[in-house]
Amino acid sequence: MKYFPLLLISFFVLPVFSFARNPIIPNKGANDMHISLIDGKGKKLLQFNSFHFIQESGKLTLHEFSDFNRIKEEIANKDPLQLDVFEKLILKADRELEKEPYSVMNKKHMPPSNNKHDYLSQAPYFWPNPDTPDGLPYIRKDGEVNPETRKDATDRTELSDFFEAVDVLGKAFYYSEKEIYAARAVTLINTWFLNPETLMNPNLNFGQGVPGITDGRPFGIIEFIGIQEVITCMDFLELGSKLDSKTKEGFKLWLKEYANWLQTSEIGISERNTLNNHGNWYDVQLCSILLYIGDIDSVRKILESVKFNRIAKQIEPDGSQPLELERTKSFSYSTMNLNAMTRLAWFGKRNGIDLWNFETADGRSIKKAYDYLIPYISSDKKWKYKQLGNLEEVKANFARLLLQAGKTFNEETYVSIAQQYQVSKPELTPELY
Repeated sequence: MKYFPLLLISFFVLPVFSFARNPIIPNKGANDMHISLIDGKGKKLLQFNSFHFIQESGKLTLHEFSDFNRIKEEIANKDPLQLDVFEKLILKADRELEKEPYSVMNKKHMPPSNNKHDYLSQAPYFWPNPDTPDGLPYIRKDGEVNPETRKDATDRTELSDFFEAVDVLGKAFYYSEKEIYAARAVTLINTWFLNPETLMNPNLNFGQGVPGITDGRPFGIIEFIGIQEVITCMDFLELGSKLDSKTKEGFKLWLKEYANWLQTSEIGISERNTLNNHGNWYDVQLCSILLYIGDIDSVRKILESVKFNRIAKQIEPDGSQPLELERTKSFSYSTMNLNAMTRLAWFGKRNGIDLWNFETADGRSIKKAYDYLIPYISSDKKWKYKQLGNLEEVKANFARLLLQAGKTFNEETYVSIAQQYQVSKPELTPELY
C-alpha cells in the first residue's frame, strides 16, 4: 500500500485476506480455535490461536476492531479470498524482517538546518527550469511527478516505505500472532521516532521544498498522513501485550510535540488554512494523533469546524469540488478529498459529531459529493475534466471508497452501485491486505 499520489489510505482499507491451494486445519477447542497452515507437502507454514486477542474489550483508535475480528474468523474458516491476500501479507511481512530499519539518517542530502534528524522532501510536481542554465527556479507541472523527488537524496520514499512496513507488520502480527512481526514493528518504531541516533525530529519544516524557491512548504505535511498506520500498529501491539511502556510513552510524547508543531508553526497553520484536500488531510492527521493521545475535546472542536470550514467551502450545492476539479488529475483529487471528508465523518460518528448527514442550507454535503461522482461509475456519463493517467483505475478506487462508505454509514444504494461496478470491472478491483 503506497500513500501517494492518490492517498486512498487506510480509512476504509479493511485488510481482506493463496493459501487457497494449501489446506487450513482448524482444531476447535472448548473456548478457542487453533489454526495450522499446511503446504502441499505437509510442511507447517503457520500456526496461530485465532482468538488470542481479547475480543470483547478490544478497541482500535482509528478503526472498528470488529472488522479485523471478522476477517480473522474468515481466515480461520478458510475463506479463499481472505486466505489468498493473507498469504501475500505474510510474504511482505517476512521480507520486512530482512531489511535494515528505516531512518531519516539514511538520506544523502542534508536539510537546510544542517541536521539530518530533520525530515527532508522535495515537491513532486516541480521540475528543472529549461530556460535557465542551472535549472533554477524549478517550475510546476501539476500532476507530473519528478522522479528525482522519489530518490534516496531525501526522506520521502524512506518514509513511505516505513509506513507501509509498520502497516504490514502490525496486521501480520494480529492475523498470524507470530511474535517476530511484533518485535520487528517495535524495532522500526523505535528507530524512526525514539532512538537518539536515528530519530526524526517532530517537525516537517523542510517538507516539499522547491529548489530555487523555498526550503519547505505547508504541503509537505500531507506526506505524514501514514502516521495513522503507526497508530493502528501500536494498538495491535498493545492488544497483543507486545508493547513495552517505554516505547508507548515515548511515542506519545513524540506525537504531542509534533501535534504542537502542527498547531503552532507557521507551516502548520498555513496548511490548516488551506481550502482544498490538504486542509482536510491536515484535520485527519491531527485528529488521528489527538485521538491516540486522548485529547477528545480538541478532536470534537476540529470536527465541528469541518461543517463550515471544509464541507461548506469545498463542496458546491451540486456536489462538485471546484478546487479539486481544477487539477490535472481531477477525478483522482475529487476522490482523494472525499476520502478525507469521509474519514472525518467516521471520526465524528465515534465522537458525537454528525458530519455524514450534515447539509448546509443550500445543499452542500459529503453525500452530495458522492452523488456527483456516482454517475461516472454507474452509467456511461463522460468525465469532462482533465485526468492524467488511467481514468478507469481511478474510478475503481472511487468504487472501493463508495462501497466502504456505504457499509459504514448504512447507505445501501452506495453498496449496491459499488458492487455492481466491481462485478463489471473485476480486473480493476484493487487488491487489499
